[in-house]
Amino acid sequence: MTEITEVPSPFCGIGTDDLAIHIDGVSLKVTANGCAINSPAFEQPITDTAPQINGQTVSLAAAVDKAAELLRNTRQPLIGGCATDVNGMRALLSLADKSGAVVDNVNFTAARRNLLALQDSGWMNTTLAELKNRCDVLLVVGTDLEGFAPRFFERYLWNQEAMFLTDTTAREIIYLGKAPSGNASTSPSGKKATVFPCADADLPDVIAVLSALVRKHPLHAQSVGGIAISDLQAIADKLKAAQYGVICWGAAALAYDHAELTVQGICSIVKDINLQGSRCSGFPLGGREGDQTANQVCGWTTGYPARVNFARGYPEYDPFLFDGQAMLNNDEADVLVWVQAFNINGKPPQTDLPTIVIGRSGMTFDKEPAVFIPVGTPGIDHPGHAYRLDNVVAIRLKKLRDSGLPSTADVLHAIEQAL
Repeated sequence: MTEITEVPSPFCGIGTDDLAIHIDGVSLKVTANGCAINSPAFEQPITDTAPQINGQTVSLAAAVDKAAELLRNTRQPLIGGCATDVNGMRALLSLADKSGAVVDNVNFTAARRNLLALQDSGWMNTTLAELKNRCDVLLVVGTDLEGFAPRFFERYLWNQEAMFLTDTTAREIIYLGKAPSGNASTSPSGKKATVFPCADADLPDVIAVLSALVRKHPLHAQSVGGIAISDLQAIADKLKAAQYGVICWGAAALAYDHAELTVQGICSIVKDINLQGSRCSGFPLGGREGDQTANQVCGWTTGYPARVNFARGYPEYDPFLFDGQAMLNNDEADVLVWVQAFNINGKPPQTDLPTIVIGRSGMTFDKEPAVFIPVGTPGIDHPGHAYRLDNVVAIRLKKLRDSGLPSTADVLHAIEQAL
């Protein structure tokens, strides 16, 4: 038995690196600084280590050969999930290149809302370090921030010391849309967040009005989405008066048609506040289940984020045409490879196609896949690197135990070599 401190997490997205974990053989227990996301993820037990073909235990070599056989006889394979570390994603892209596959990561439908706004008009975003040391006004739009990352406020807002703030407890927190699910947004001095609730369907109009107020455009309406125009004017004034305002949103929470226009509206507010002489930055959430890692590695390898097709011998990007779920619904793929090294509940979508699952030990299925190869989890069973939500830091993940499970990269490289 041993205990390791200062353990980084690949699960929460915010770069938590102060966990203490008790290790007893292959069993793990978070003993300090855990949360509702990290503790269950680290403590998930190993239940299977042997690969399977159609639910029957086989050797790793046999499972690799079967996976290669399925890919060798395909015309349009689809590789989904992409929930792995940097080396796993590099191996995944190499396999996609050799097999002519489409690559689509598990959270790309949400990320697309951000990417479409970025590609159309650009954005000005900040980092966790800048937020921690400078932010005096935080506006959270349409998102339950503490539900996304339970320790976000503790680590990045209610920190005792900041380089450019004398009193971090004086920061002002404003929620627009969803209310916080707990009390993490309440400062150590007891100051509560200000909440202006509205329905998700009203957020586009609310953001459009807030943008107009920032630009000093006259409005005749008295309210929008149940929020008084005077309250939105007060938010605009606070953002413009802030030393360093930050507007935070989670694309996954903006689950309505054309939500990219809401993101673009937020980015427009940030731009206009800066043009008027104040400092303001955006802060999009993400980083769960390796989605930022997948997009980063795909970006520097191909020049595009995920939803890339290698069928023509070169990477071709289309965020709509190469939507993995749509391809399955339209019978446009003939083999599915599902990569999910972090979350046992991140199962592949239901399909009648032959399915190869490279997944975390403990994953169960309603229908047994053609091939299932249990793999180790980055940051637990082997070292690795994963990007946190602000994309500027690749966290160095530690190996905590000897489970005997192969890494995702090792398995994918073996399948590629067997093709």
